[in-house]
Amino acid sequence: MTHYVYRFGGGVSDGGKGDRNLLGGKGANLAEMASIGLPVPPGFTISTEFCDVYYQEGRAFPDGLKAEVATGIAHIEGITGKVFGDATDPLLVSVRSGARASMPGMMDTVLNLGLNDATVEGLAATSGDARFAWDSYRRFIQMYSDVVLELDHAAFEDALEIAKEDNGYFLDTDLTAPDLQKLVGEYKKLVEAQWGKPFPQDVHDQLWGAVGAVFGSWQSERAKVYRRLNDIPASWGTAVNIQAMVFGNMGDTSATGVAFTRDPAIGTRAYYGEFLINAQGEDVVAGIRTPQYLTTAAREAAGAKPLSMQEAMPVVFAELAKVFDLLETHYRDMQDIEFTVQQGKLWMLQTRSGKRTAKAALKIAVDMAEEGLITRDEAVARVDPQALDQLLHPTLDPKAVRDVLTKGLPASPGAASGFAVFDSDTAEKRAAAGDSVILIRTETSPEDIHGMHAARGILTARGGMTSHAAVVARGMGRPCVSGAGSISIDAKAGVMRVAGREIKAGDMVTIDGTTGEVMAGEVPTVQPEVSGDFAALMVWADAARRLKVRANAETPLDAKVAREFGAEGIGLCRTEHMFFDAQRITNVRQMILAEDEALRRVALEKLLPEQRSDFVQLFEVMAGLPVTIRLLDPPLHEFLPHEESEFADVAAAAGIAVDVLKRRAAELHEFNPMLGHRGCRLGVTYPEIYEMQARAIFEAAVLVAQKSGAAPIPEVMIPLVGTRRELELMKTVVDKAAQAVFADTGTTLEYLVGTMIELPRACLMAGEIAEIGEFFSFGTNDLTQTTLGVSRDDASRFLTTYVERGIYARDPFVSLDVEGVGQLIEMAAARGRATRPDIKLGICGEHGGDPASIAFCEGAGLDYVSASPYRVPIARLAAAQAALAARK
Repeated sequence: MTHYVYRFGGGVSDGGKGDRNLLGGKGANLAEMASIGLPVPPGFTISTEFCDVYYQEGRAFPDGLKAEVATGIAHIEGITGKVFGDATDPLLVSVRSGARASMPGMMDTVLNLGLNDATVEGLAATSGDARFAWDSYRRFIQMYSDVVLELDHAAFEDALEIAKEDNGYFLDTDLTAPDLQKLVGEYKKLVEAQWGKPFPQDVHDQLWGAVGAVFGSWQSERAKVYRRLNDIPASWGTAVNIQAMVFGNMGDTSATGVAFTRDPAIGTRAYYGEFLINAQGEDVVAGIRTPQYLTTAAREAAGAKPLSMQEAMPVVFAELAKVFDLLETHYRDMQDIEFTVQQGKLWMLQTRSGKRTAKAALKIAVDMAEEGLITRDEAVARVDPQALDQLLHPTLDPKAVRDVLTKGLPASPGAASGFAVFDSDTAEKRAAAGDSVILIRTETSPEDIHGMHAARGILTARGGMTSHAAVVARGMGRPCVSGAGSISIDAKAGVMRVAGREIKAGDMVTIDGTTGEVMAGEVPTVQPEVSGDFAALMVWADAARRLKVRANAETPLDAKVAREFGAEGIGLCRTEHMFFDAQRITNVRQMILAEDEALRRVALEKLLPEQRSDFVQLFEVMAGLPVTIRLLDPPLHEFLPHEESEFADVAAAAGIAVDVLKRRAAELHEFNPMLGHRGCRLGVTYPEIYEMQARAIFEAAVLVAQKSGAAPIPEVMIPLVGTRRELELMKTVVDKAAQAVFADTGTTLEYLVGTMIELPRACLMAGEIAEIGEFFSFGTNDLTQTTLGVSRDDASRFLTTYVERGIYARDPFVSLDVEGVGQLIEMAAARGRATRPDIKLGICGEHGGDPASIAFCEGAGLDYVSASPYRVPIARLAAAQAALAARK
C-alpha cells in the first residue's frame, strides 16, 4: 500500500532534507529542523505523490488517505495535549503548500483551522485572552472564505475597514474583543450571502476543504505562470503540510517574522529581516502592515523609529541568532526563515535556501567559498547563470538629474524607467506592444504575477522587503521599491499622488531599487562595471569549463563588449547586416538589379573596400582569436524597397526606371523566402558575391596581421548547405580568393572553410559534408524551424499553449528541443567526426546563451557555443556548471 503521510516533531522525523522530491521543500526542511532539535511545531506532510493522485481521482480523497491523515492528527494531539475540534481546549492547525521548488506566494495557505462558534470560546478560556481568540477566528473565516470557498476577498476587507472607521481606529490591532466578535458576525453573514450556506462548523470538513484548496492551487493560473517563467515542471506537484498552530498574535510578548541569514539584496553577511509584534505571518508577507526591522543596525540605517526585534525582544532575538548560524552552517547556504514567537517562546516554521538577487548570489557564493563553507566549484554551481543578466545591463547614471518624488524601501536592486500603469493586465498589454512599463500597486498579490513579469519595475505603497512584491521581484530580477508609504494610489482612476503632485497612467517614471528612490521622468543610465565578486567567480568558472564561449557580433562595438565579457572569438558575424548600412545600400541594390555578371561585378567592386573595412575593424578587436564570418544569407529581395513610396527614390538613386525596378522586385519575390533562394544557393547562382566577400575577409585579415602582429583566424562559413557538392563549389570560390590575396600580399594566414548546419538533410549527410567542411556551426534557430516545421516569427501564437499542455517542455526557440533537434545535432556531430576527427563543432543560434541548451552542448561534446555579447558571461558560467555536472 502506498504511504502518503510523513510525520515530524516530538522526537519523530519520517523524512529529512534529502526528501525534497517526496515531501516538497517545506516538508523536507521541517522534518530536518525537527531532527536536529530545533523548536518546530509538530505536524505531518501529505507527499507530492498524492498531488497527482488527487487530480487522477477527480479531486477526491480516498479512504486510505483519510485514515493516514487521522493518524497524523493524532500525532499532533499526542504532542500538544490538545484535541482537534474539542470545544474546551481545541487544537488549531495550519495547512500550507510545499512544492519541491520554492514558489513564494503562488499557492494557498490556511491558518487557524479548527475554529468554529464553539472552539473559539474554548480558545478564549484556555488562553485567557478573548481578543486573541476572536482575532484568530475572524482571520480564519476571512482566509478560508478567500482560499477555499473562493468568495470575494474585497468584501471582507471592506467590512474590516468599516469596523475600524466606525470605532475611529487606524490599526487592526486597535479592535477589541467585542469589536472582533461583532466583525465575525458580519463575516458569517457575508459567507452566507455569497456562498448560500453557513460558514462550515465541522472542523474535519474545514480540514479537507483546505487540503483540497492547497492541492488545487497547484493548477491555479498564477502557479502555472510562475512555473512557466521558472521552468518548473507541472508533473512535480505540491505537498501539503499540516502543522500545529503557534500564535504571534497573543499580545506584546508575541510576534511573527521573516528573516534571511544574509542580505538577499546585496549579499552582505548580516541578519536581514522584518517582524511584527502581535501579528500572524500573513501580515508580514502580504504587505498588509509595514513591519519593523530585525536588527538595531538595520533600523538605524533606515532612520526608522519603531524598535527592532533586537531591542524589543533581546532574549528571543539572541536565541534566533543562534538558530540562524546553525541553519546556515547545516545547509551550507543562505537561509530564508519564517518564525513565530508565542508569549516569549520561539518557534521555527520554515527554512529554505533564500531567493536572492544576482548581485547577492555572487557575493554570497564567493564569500562562502572564501570562508571555507563551500568549495570554489560549489560556488560556481550556486549562481543561476540567467540571473547574471541583472548585472550586465546599464544602471542609473549617478550624475544625472533626478526629480525625486519620494523614497520607499529598496526591495530589489537595479533601476528601470517606464510608463506608469496601475494594473497587471494593462502592464502585460503595453509590454507586449513594446512599451516599457512600471507597475504601480498599493500592494501586489499572487494574481499580479503576469503584470510583474511584463513590467520593467514594480512600485508598491505598502509592504516590506519580505513582502510578496519584494520576493517575487528579486526572483525575477525586476527592480522593486516597496512600502513607499507617502504615495496614494487610485488604481481605478489611474493616478498616483505624492507630495502634492500627480503621476497619471502613461506618465514616465523611474525607480531605483537599490536606493528606494521614485522619480518623475526618465533618468539616463550608465554601463555596469564587471569586477569584484563577478570577476572572481568568472575566473573560477573558466577554470572549470571545457566549452569555449564566443559571441555573435558584427559591429566593432558588439565585438568590444563581447571581448570585455570574456568572449574567446566571434562565432557568428552576419554580413548581411553590413549591407543594410545607409551608405552602401545603393551599391547593394545596384548589384541586385544588374542584368548580367559584368554589371554585378562593377557594383561588387564598389562594395569590396567597404566590406574590407568592416572586417578590419572586427579583426582588430578580435586579433589573435577565431572569427567566424557567415557569407551572405538572406534572399536578395530583402534589400529592395517594399513600399510604393520608396520605389521612385530607389530608382532615381540606381539610375533606372521605376517600372524596371518593380519588374526586378517582382522577379525576386518569393512566397516562402526562408526556404527559398538564399544562403549558399545565392553563392551557387552568383559566385561573384561570395568571391567579393571572401576577398574582403582575407585582405582585412592580412592588413590586421601585418599591422598588429596578431593574426586573426578567419573561419568562412557557407550558410544553408544541404549537400556535399554545394559546399565543394563554394569552398573552391573561397580558396581561390584566399590564394589570390596571399599571392598579392606575400602573406599567408591560417583559415578554415566550413558550413552552418541548419537543415535536417545536412545533419543526415554530415559525413559527406565533412569531407569538404573543416567546421560545423549549428544554426539552431533555423535548424529548429526546419526540423519542427514551425516559423519562429509566428510560433508565439500557439507555442505557449503547447508548453502548457506538455507537447514541448519549453519553448523550443528559447531552449533547445533536445529530443528532436538535439538528436539531429548529435547525429551530425558523430558522422562529421567519423569522417574528419578534428572537425570543429559549435552552435551559434540564440540557444548559445541558454543554460539548458549549453548543458546539452557539453553532453554532445561540441567545442564551443556562441551567444549575444551580453550573454557571454551567462554562457561561461553555464558551460562551467555543465562541465561540473558531467564530472559527477
